[in-house]
Amino acid sequence: MRITVGGFEDVHRIQQARYPVREPGWQPVHTVYVPADRFSSSTPSTWGGQALDLMKTHLPDAEALAEVFGVPSGLAAGVHTRVAAKLAAEPVEDLRVDFEDGYGVRPGAEDGDAVAAASALADLHAEGRLPRRWGLRVKSFADGDPARSVRTLELFLAELVARAGSLPPGFTVTFPKVLMEEYLGQFAQVLAELDSALGLPAPLRFEIQVEAPQTVLFLRSDLAESLGGRLAAAHFGVFDYTAAIGLPPHEQRLDHPACDHARHVMQTAFAGTGVELSDGSLAASPASPSTQDVHALWRRHAELVRHSLSHGFYQGWDMHPSHLVSRFATVYAFHLERYDSYAARVRAWEDSREAGGGVMDEPATIRTLVAALRRADSALG
Repeated sequence: MRITVGGFEDVHRIQQARYPVREPGWQPVHTVYVPADRFSSSTPSTWGGQALDLMKTHLPDAEALAEVFGVPSGLAAGVHTRVAAKLAAEPVEDLRVDFEDGYGVRPGAEDGDAVAAASALADLHAEGRLPRRWGLRVKSFADGDPARSVRTLELFLAELVARAGSLPPGFTVTFPKVLMEEYLGQFAQVLAELDSALGLPAPLRFEIQVEAPQTVLFLRSDLAESLGGRLAAAHFGVFDYTAAIGLPPHEQRLDHPACDHARHVMQTAFAGTGVELSDGSLAASPASPSTQDVHALWRRHAELVRHSLSHGFYQGWDMHPSHLVSRFATVYAFHLERYDSYAARVRAWEDSREAGGGVMDEPATIRTLVAALRRADSALG
């Protein structure tokens, strides 16, 4: 007797499409948001220069880094060297020109800023200085004026393609305040029409911002699949989210338990789908140029970055040049502190021997260790 499983092939095809098996690839450790009217081709290098100046003034050596960020003394020198080199060579890994909250509503001004931003990005591309990931954030459809959002995106892309000759790699567009699931399908259709109008060789992709409780309610594993593969990432928005659920102003913080809940829903919904996740931001800069105030800002930002990393969010927003120092210092220390022990456990498993120290690794843990090492290699490389 031969027993068959009816419909298995169809279900398995859906599984493979919905949960593709992929090795962890490169993901930026941050996204830098810059209001469109303040953006120019010098913005990435200006941010890097300002961050490096802050580091030279307020974090002159490994001892200072160890004290400010709580980095073990054996790692501090290496982390200090890496951060300085990063700020000099690639201070911005992911750049977003902002036409939403950071920009506001400016009658008659948005068209010019869209064209100017595209021109500046084309210049960066021509000079080989375009960040590895880049794009813009348009206004939300929830604002009631989708035509304005679409017009800005269309002008931006048309100008950029005209100046650069094609769309440079690494582009994404951020779609904020998604209060209705239907907006996602409408925006995906807009992108499909732009693909055709501009003759783009690859489909445009976008990332949603999870910054409303309404959005959390419709996150699910087949969402990316339903959008034809156009959904690239989901970014958490701490301030809109905490305001929307009624938290008092002093509790609008990234490490609030309510934010942990939203992030865990995002992880549950998108696990295995290939959709990248990014955490939110700290809306603060040093209270003054004094070392005491700069260190206070760095310590608070580092706490939030560590909180994100410990919850499996390896990317976040940076809103001020000072954040670059604390971002890279915390990320590098996080990956370096456990790198050797993770590698030793993987080698022990591959050699079919005990890792020592009472550790009994399961296959799922080994896969996690391997993924962590690959993620570290990407972040540290």
